[in-house]
Amino acid sequence: MPDFTDPRAPAGSVRSRSARTPATVAGGGRLLEFVAMQKWEYVTVPVLIHSTKMILDNWGEDGWELVQVVSGPNPESLVAYFKRPKGEAAP
Repeated sequence: MPDFTDPRAPAGSVRSRSARTPATVAGGGRLLEFVAMQKWEYVTVPVLIHSTKMILDNWGEDGWELVQVVSGPNPESLVAYFKRPKGEAAP
């Protein structure tokens, strides 16, 4: 069994094996785990001040997550930015 004593640590202390060595699989190869990066689709939606809740609720029901709301081109409007994982459709 290999010695996992850390030469910089006080006498008698032992470092965790996982802190010193990479995970391996049978045959001595490294164990690598690849996770696919999440892809997103986005939409911008004009939002009228008097119907904000209804509009946000409708997009939320379709699986869209609100990212940000900013001022629109005139004082009576806003623009909402939504995202959802790519390929997800409304239930």
